[in-house]
Amino acid sequence: MKLLALSDLHGDYSHVAAILENAGDFDAVLIAGDITNFGPDEKALELLGMFKNPVFAVPGNCDNPSLLKVLDENKNTINLHNSLHTLGEFTFMGLGGSNPTPFNTPFELSEKKIGEYIGTLLSRSKGRNILLSHAPPRNTTDKLPHGNVGSTALARYLGRFDLIICGHIHEARGFVKVNGTSIVNPGMASKGQAALITIENDIKVDFIDVK
Repeated sequence: MKLLALSDLHGDYSHVAAILENAGDFDAVLIAGDITNFGPDEKALELLGMFKNPVFAVPGNCDNPSLLKVLDENKNTINLHNSLHTLGEFTFMGLGGSNPTPFNTPFELSEKKIGEYIGTLLSRSKGRNILLSHAPPRNTTDKLPHGNVGSTALARYLGRFDLIICGHIHEARGFVKVNGTSIVNPGMASKGQAALITIENDIKVDFIDVK
């Protein structure tokens, strides 16, 4: 399976066509939030209309929670926030928003709520698990100059997922593996960054950079 991972578009979709041309063939698009820059929600339809493949998406902390309705109503899009979708041997699940930030952004969740959502989703899942989350787990792709700022609740579930695709921390683009879980931050799609993830026996990540 090949997945095109995007995150942190912040309403700027000017590089998406070039990313798609560079990516070639893939099975699905995964969008890890911050689709808009504090709205408007309808702006997301411009992005979602650019894809022919199935799209899995969650909002980010800079999206309004009302974006969930737009994702639900778009025919080509599967809103993964706090839900499951099975594709072959893989169970995709999602978490929108982020753990608390100092900035009081529109879509933030307590660590307690994040833990409850993920625990419930995992109790219903079968097969190999893939999580699409805007926020990264703590001590993975979440390092800022003053320390790590990812979700402590998500970190407790490392080892329960084959793959976590996340974003949120613009400075922490990369690919790490912790407790058997591969974590990928594809970078800022608003700057022409993305990642093509190939899942076979192992997980391979090719980062995409376009101008």
